[in-house]
Amino acid sequence: MRIRIEGDELPGRAGAPQAEALRLGGVQVGVQRRKEVVDRVGVFEDRAVWEFEVDSREVEGFIDVGGPWVHGRPGARFLYLSWGSTGTGVFAGFRRAKLMFSDIPGDLLRSAAEDGGVLVARLGLTGPDGGPRCARVRPPDITWTLEQTGHLTG
Repeated sequence: MRIRIEGDELPGRAGAPQAEALRLGGVQVGVQRRKEVVDRVGVFEDRAVWEFEVDSREVEGFIDVGGPWVHGRPGARFLYLSWGSTGTGVFAGFRRAKLMFSDIPGDLLRSAAEDGGVLVARLGLTGPDGGPRCARVRPPDITWTLEQTGHLTG
């Protein structure tokens, strides 16, 4: 199953409350693959996009996902967006946002697993405090759609 995460409203954009401190700290956000944070994007960018494959299978009538991008136990699987500072020259993580598969409508997840297409998550990456979005990101702060051959469902 193909997944794309599209993030906008990064907390280092011009005019954001914590922009200067985040930029000076070299803060970046990336997607977590196993224990490594990859495809990192600076907080000053307009948007961040990550795309990757996850494994899917049916277990007892439900779609379960797995692979190096997926964390958590069956029934509580999720993806991590990880924030860290590179001010010392080394990425030092300090916050994570959790994107839960259980927040995806079941029929949409099933369609993505069975019919193909790209399962797309869209979210703003600035949290309520003006800093990097962290903790569990729930609808309506995240939307999930399925893109197939030029049209959207969801």
